[in-house]
Amino acid sequence: MAHKICVIEGDGIGKEVVPASINVLEATGVDFEFIYAEAGDEVFEKTGKALPEETVEKALESDAVFFGAAGETAADVIVKLRQILKTYANVRPVKAYKGINCLRDDIDYVIVRENTEGLYKGLEAEIDEGITTATRVITRKACERIFKFAFELARDRKKQGKEGKVTCAHKANVLKVTDGLFKKVFYEVAEEYDDIKVEDYYIDAMNMYIITKPQVFDVVVTSNLFGDILSDGAAGTVGGLGLAPSANIGDEHGLFEPVHGSAPDIAGKGIANPTATILSGVLMLRYLKEFEAADKIEKALEEVLAAGLTTPDLGGKLNTFQMAEEVAKRVEK
Repeated sequence: MAHKICVIEGDGIGKEVVPASINVLEATGVDFEFIYAEAGDEVFEKTGKALPEETVEKALESDAVFFGAAGETAADVIVKLRQILKTYANVRPVKAYKGINCLRDDIDYVIVRENTEGLYKGLEAEIDEGITTATRVITRKACERIFKFAFELARDRKKQGKEGKVTCAHKANVLKVTDGLFKKVFYEVAEEYDDIKVEDYYIDAMNMYIITKPQVFDVVVTSNLFGDILSDGAAGTVGGLGLAPSANIGDEHGLFEPVHGSAPDIAGKGIANPTATILSGVLMLRYLKEFEAADKIEKALEEVLAAGLTTPDLGGKLNTFQMAEEVAKRVEK
């Protein structure tokens, strides 16, 4: 049976990197049914809705969502989609590839970010002129859920030869109630996983450690805003956002997207780097349990990067579709 995939190209370079990456996915021979839907700035200008109900319905009916980028309407599109699909875990691999200028060549860990609460709940208000407030929501239920996800991921990685360790990043020394609960529940859940090593760092120290000793991490778990900031910084150590994929995973749905935005300054020029989107496709294939196809794409991409067959931002001379075609050709072989 074909995997039903809701494809949302979105804005800017999403309209380039998504079609290019779909060519790579099709080269695997996996049976897909791609269903296209609209969301983002352009559809908002046309209809007054950045995330049409028809798009939501298609996303809910699909096996997975493959998303490109949203511009100014990102909060009303991708953040809402994550909430609607109840994808509570945002998974962002941080990995060094040969041929890319990285901080070190032995970086290979995953940041797991709680995706449903914290400051991103959007509970903001103006309580008086010139005085605003934002409510940070941390619940035991969401903490338990994200920590179990992180520990299960560490177990899976341990089977693949990784260390089998989970690092919790928080700020419990200052945010004593919210992050106090976050840290407490982390160690409670850790008791169920005595085969996995555990440690915790304050988020500001963690921000330093992803630069000074990124090779020591395996799975890093943190809250919503902290994870958003930390993962973008981590991407900088392995070549930038153009190489940063992500998965949003829940109990029933998966949403896969590159970390980079719509990049309006280069949109339409054909030079957008498709690597992050291709790697998001790899994460989607693994979510769909198409492990062999996922490995083929990642291996093919590694060869392309090492050979310098890349877009200009990585020092190459190819356009978006040409780089993706180089990957697709190797997948087919």
